[in-house]
Amino acid sequence: MADSSSVGRPLRSVCVYCGSSETTKPEYHDLAARFGDALAKRRLRLVYGGGSIGLMGRCAKAAHDAGGEVLGIMPRFLERREIILDSVPHTMVDTMHERKMLMFEESDAFVVLPGGIGTLEEAIETLSWRRLDLHKKPVVFLSEDDFWAPFFTLMQHTIEAKLTPPAFNEAVRYTRSIEDCFAELQAGVSA
Repeated sequence: MADSSSVGRPLRSVCVYCGSSETTKPEYHDLAARFGDALAKRRLRLVYGGGSIGLMGRCAKAAHDAGGEVLGIMPRFLERREIILDSVPHTMVDTMHERKMLMFEESDAFVVLPGGIGTLEEAIETLSWRRLDLHKKPVVFLSEDDFWAPFFTLMQHTIEAKLTPPAFNEAVRYTRSIEDCFAELQAGVSA
């Protein structure tokens, strides 16, 4: 799977990992919608998990409504749970592994918005692949209220325990605004 193809090339396609909860804070839904709109305005394709609910649904709807290109990737067994967003193209797969691999292959970079265990699992696998030098694609966490601060505290703890090399800090970024997120994405693909 080694892939450094995004390094030094223009950013064209961004995978967004985020929650599917309808009951989370309205501010998180708003952030997802604003991020989807920002992707479309920058003519960047959104690659996401395919659902129409929660943050992922709001991000995809906003990108689509703003004229952006969107690709949803949905495992068949989640079709009824995450409810496909019919207004955007989808690729249906059989397993979560296929979903994550296709999302990876279709993207030049990754943004992690607030989410639960599924979001974290997707982000961790992408970071693990980066740690193993299987790719050089940028990975940027975005929250405006320090949602991801505990995760970065944990990462620093693993570095201090000498379980993760200090250089890994260069593989992942934490931003608190949409503008800063795009600046980090651009810097990551230009490096």
